[in-house]
Amino acid sequence: MGSCIICGTDVGSGRVCDSHQEDVVFDFRGDSPNGLVPSRFYRGVVDGYAEFGVFVDLVPGVTGLLHRSELDRRLDTLDWEPGDEVFVQVKGVRDNGNVDLGWSIRQAEREFRGVLVQEPAGEHRPDEEPSDDGDDGDTEAETETDESADDDIEVADSVGDGESVDSVGDGESADGDAVEADADPEPTDKDVATDNEESAEVDATLASDGDEDSAVAVNGESDGAADEEVDTDADEETDADRERAPITTLGDAIGESIRIEGEVVGVRQTGGPTVFEVSDETGAVDVAAFVEPGVRAYPDVEVGDAVRVDGEVESHRGDVQVESDGLVLLDGEAAEAVRRRIAEALTDEARPEGLQPLGGDETVAALADDLLDAAEAVRRAVLESRPIVVRHPATADGYVAGAAVERAVLPLIRDEHAKSDAEYHYFTRRPLDEPVYGMDAATNDATRMLQDRDRHDEKLPLFLLVGAGSTTESADGIDLLSVYGVDAVVVDAAVADPETRDAVDTLVSPELADVDGDEGLSTGALVASLASAINDEVRPDLRHLPGASYWTDAPDRYVDLARDAGYDAERVAELREAVALEAYYQSYQDKRELIADLLFSDGGNLAAHVSEQFREKLETEIETADANVATEAVDGVEFALLDTDGYTHRYDFPPTPLLLDDLHRRHADGEPFATVGVGTDELYVRTTADVSVRDVAARAAEIAPTADIDTAGVREGKIEFLSGERDAVEDAVVAAVAEAF
Repeated sequence: MGSCIICGTDVGSGRVCDSHQEDVVFDFRGDSPNGLVPSRFYRGVVDGYAEFGVFVDLVPGVTGLLHRSELDRRLDTLDWEPGDEVFVQVKGVRDNGNVDLGWSIRQAEREFRGVLVQEPAGEHRPDEEPSDDGDDGDTEAETETDESADDDIEVADSVGDGESVDSVGDGESADGDAVEADADPEPTDKDVATDNEESAEVDATLASDGDEDSAVAVNGESDGAADEEVDTDADEETDADRERAPITTLGDAIGESIRIEGEVVGVRQTGGPTVFEVSDETGAVDVAAFVEPGVRAYPDVEVGDAVRVDGEVESHRGDVQVESDGLVLLDGEAAEAVRRRIAEALTDEARPEGLQPLGGDETVAALADDLLDAAEAVRRAVLESRPIVVRHPATADGYVAGAAVERAVLPLIRDEHAKSDAEYHYFTRRPLDEPVYGMDAATNDATRMLQDRDRHDEKLPLFLLVGAGSTTESADGIDLLSVYGVDAVVVDAAVADPETRDAVDTLVSPELADVDGDEGLSTGALVASLASAINDEVRPDLRHLPGASYWTDAPDRYVDLARDAGYDAERVAELREAVALEAYYQSYQDKRELIADLLFSDGGNLAAHVSEQFREKLETEIETADANVATEAVDGVEFALLDTDGYTHRYDFPPTPLLLDDLHRRHADGEPFATVGVGTDELYVRTTADVSVRDVAARAAEIAPTADIDTAGVREGKIEFLSGERDAVEDAVVAAVAEAF
């Protein structure tokens, strides 16, 4: 008869009772998956990845699959590498021997309440020898020894020397004498809870630096734990003399005891410790505070609080982390000093020194003040540990713009945060199917940000909309964000409506800036210069991007700039076409690594291969469209009319707007010419003259008043209508376009 290592309850066999099976992690020593016990947590080693999940070796010869549906994050954001030690839960073993694994939020041994070795002959502690007969076989003396060892708990470091614990529950000696804090117990990890469930835990109130108004001690202990005060002159003097360490220096202090002061910018509860992300004027770091598995430490500490942390710097799965010995909630002058240091650092670091437009573009130079405001907003979000969400159209120009910002911001995030996956946590790029920030996109964003705020104590993000959000069609979506006080920055080189200026915090657009310059400025070119202002160190990486953002007639300055960077006209065209193809497929995904490979790391082979697919698919569609284009002349204007429902593959590449763009370029010969693609309830207009799509829609609505004609997208020349009035709408739009010429 054995006893549970957690609660001491008698168990028929094994070393853990049924109620504590999931509190223990097991080292499997069997040779068959049939020996695994469902619902138990096991230590394993990452074997490799597949597109559907991760293979984990529980022991050589016994491998399980952690399916991506079991993860609490996207598979592509999982930072496990082959050979990494991980912890997983066995969900079940199939008849064919396949092992189904589940996600474990606890990814460190210290986050479990105990460790057992599971042999075919039985279970035992790692430091015990397995019994020969397969029975646990504890004698009464051995049980007493185990329980005595279990009861030698380590008192929290925050308790001063010579203090005693008033109550230790089952950890008391047999005659009820209290255990003294300065006793010499068997050494244990200071951050791991005692194996005995009913043992009391002591988390003493920490002394401040002597100013009672400047710090309030916060207790993170569980109910019933004793409160102890540190109140010795010697301790206070030592505490006051301790120097504060800047967070960016912690990477060189692994294993050392340090003190940091900063603002809490994130709190998340794991199955083990509570993890506070603390930021000072130099950077941010995770601070792990442990009470017992899954229990919130320091429940009074929230995002935005100023704190002082004493602890030991450790390397946790390759990331710098502080194991807290004590966390103090600062108040009064001490809190104000922390916030003042951070604010001053933000002011100094957030505003770029100036703007140097790529290629010396004069239009971009005329927008310098607005661009610097946008760059400052982005840099400030990084320094404040606020997530940044970039929204851009799923087009070649949109992806170039989004990738430019991404290239500039990710290094800043890596410098600011110690965690290796911070760039995925604090930066998100979400392409839009259309260059309009509508209610669908805004609702998706609002849902995500509120979930992250309420579930993970994250700050609300900064939204950066590039090539979208500047027209009235985006007003409802932006208004939804503004209800929550979310900051929005819009950068758009094309159409912008005056009403947008009051709806967003920062708007950059030549349309509203009253500047003289090249009317053909692309959003990709404009945002590439913005990215260089955000992070001047990546400027050499951005020089070829403006040229890749134009389909035709790229300004000579950007062609020359790309050539100087090693990208001739053919190579730039391959990049543009490859990005356009990849932008279409899985359009809602950022495809971060793939786009980065195409635009920044490709030696030419990848882009050349993908662009060849682009041309083949486009030529096939153009050939079909050409054979079915109807032409007519109205009031001296030549029209090419295409039934996009009947003569395009609407759900395959190329998308209708891109197809019509290319078709229009091929058919327009300089004369007054327009291309109209008509679908079930939408149509697209392309013209050789500067024709307002809004004016066309308004005039067509007068001609066909029952068709409910309205502008759906100014930038892509899109008009929507009732499908039953299709023929009338086509005639009305053709007449309205002819009048506009």
